[in-house]
Amino acid sequence: MAISVFDLFKIGIGPSSSHTVGPMRAAATFVEALRTQDLLGAVKRVEVRLYGSLSATGVGHATDRACLLGLMGEWPDRIDPQCIGPRIEQLESTSVLVLGGSQAIAFDCRQDLLLLDESLPYHPNAMTLEASGEGGLLLQQTYYSVGGGFIVEAGEIGAGGALQTVQLPYEFSSAEELLALCKRHGLRVSQLMMANELAWREEAEIRAGLLQLWAVMRECVANGLSNEGILPGGLKVKRRAAKLHRSLQELGKPNVIGSTLSAMEWVNLFALAVNEENAAGGRMVTAPTNGAAGIIPAVLHYYMKFNPEACDDDVVDFLLAAASVGILCKKNASISGAEVGCQGEVGSACAMAAAGLADVLGATPPQLENAAEIALEHNLGLTCDPVGGLVQVPCIERNAIAAVKAINAVQMALRGDGEHFISLDRVIRTMRDTGADMHENYKETSRGGLAVAFVEC
Repeated sequence: MAISVFDLFKIGIGPSSSHTVGPMRAAATFVEALRTQDLLGAVKRVEVRLYGSLSATGVGHATDRACLLGLMGEWPDRIDPQCIGPRIEQLESTSVLVLGGSQAIAFDCRQDLLLLDESLPYHPNAMTLEASGEGGLLLQQTYYSVGGGFIVEAGEIGAGGALQTVQLPYEFSSAEELLALCKRHGLRVSQLMMANELAWREEAEIRAGLLQLWAVMRECVANGLSNEGILPGGLKVKRRAAKLHRSLQELGKPNVIGSTLSAMEWVNLFALAVNEENAAGGRMVTAPTNGAAGIIPAVLHYYMKFNPEACDDDVVDFLLAAASVGILCKKNASISGAEVGCQGEVGSACAMAAAGLADVLGATPPQLENAAEIALEHNLGLTCDPVGGLVQVPCIERNAIAAVKAINAVQMALRGDGEHFISLDRVIRTMRDTGADMHENYKETSRGGLAVAFVEC
């Protein structure tokens, strides 16, 4: 099961990779299947059924909108976020959905898009789409949104899912194997990852793709620093990034003690900016999920801002090294909040950010592994209990806290020689086991934890 850096980092829209990006991709994929089988013109009705977590928190995560837009033929990496509102309003007012941009069908959101109080066995994030014509059922498919925008069709279960199967020069499925390969071949983690990426595409294309991801990350931060007001969804959460940015720009000297706390505020700022944009449905990079999308950009921005010698090569190496840990989390546990709680989202992103920063700061592979282990270890048990089913409270602040935590993990690891008590592999397995033991109320259902505490208040 080969996973590319571009599988983990995807350009998309907010507020959720598993509940917005994945369902939109699933619906668009369904339309493409109809088109490929020459069935699109025969469709008279489409029904969407959402199960499990997609049903429980789907409205707050814009799953319903994502499905409708996907049926219209939109893809999360191409859609203009500004057109979403008007497109949905037009559908609701006319009850006409233009399937795949060409086939107009009647569509009643109350009857044709169902939020079901049941779950399918493979994964909590499940959805079934059915297309019917005058003669009956034309096509039915069940999709699972397994985190980070990844989707798996029901027929792919047990066959490696939708992930690509290519032969990598340095295949690894554990941190132990990764470290052994680095040692045997005298490679840094980012160098090994680049060699693997060459199995898919040329180096120039890899670099261009990674720098494009960085450009979207920077644009997302810039938008977050300029936009103000109240986030959508009904909680009346105020955006804070723009105001914090102004106050930091007005500081005549570093904050309080030396430069450490001032730098920390900039890290907080970058993370808040990204996740406020995500909560508002803006353009961002899934890294590796939307709910945790502010951590890696915040840490990378921190490095690029405070290191005068930073350059594009550092961006490439950072993202490649970060992806190595994301691959391990994806393969051996999960990056889905609905499956293992927020430890799988924020915890994985924190460990990835630590790995990326460690690599560009010259860490040895064992030190990098130690940094990722520290970062992930101290996110174990983190629940996913968003208030109101929205990716706002506690998600926005949680990204800022985890970004600072990632930097601290690197600082601690660089003070050592890479030897430590518990390996990254053991921590990832612990995350998997903890997620399996975690009550479903704490895994993106908004039926427990902070979500309930807010209601009780």
